[in-house]
Amino acid sequence: MKHLSITTVTAGIAALIVGTLGLPAAIWAQGSPERPGVPWGMMHDWGTGGFWLMPLVMLAWFAVLVAVIILLVRWLGAGPGHSGTSSHTARNILDERYARGDIDQKEYLQRKKDIEDDS
Repeated sequence: MKHLSITTVTAGIAALIVGTLGLPAAIWAQGSPERPGVPWGMMHDWGTGGFWLMPLVMLAWFAVLVAVIILLVRWLGAGPGHSGTSSHTARNILDERYARGDIDQKEYLQRKKDIEDDS
């Protein structure tokens, strides 16, 4: 680990102090042209003309955020072979079980009929 000399630390602290104290002075120096010697007011003396737009922009960003979250959840939740409907998924599972021989033809046809009746 490299050690800093006292000169480097002192110079850094001095720069921080001058920068911090100098910032308000620089802002004050850029006075309002309408009122010489007086610094800019809030929002550079533009007044409150744009404040009616702020809630609309906030609502728009909130709507975009909600839409992105919903799309991400749907995209991440849809794995490979995701069909989107539960009856189609149940039918696929039933077909796979019958193909593997887990269930016989009678049970397959009965469950298939039950699935189609629920749809």
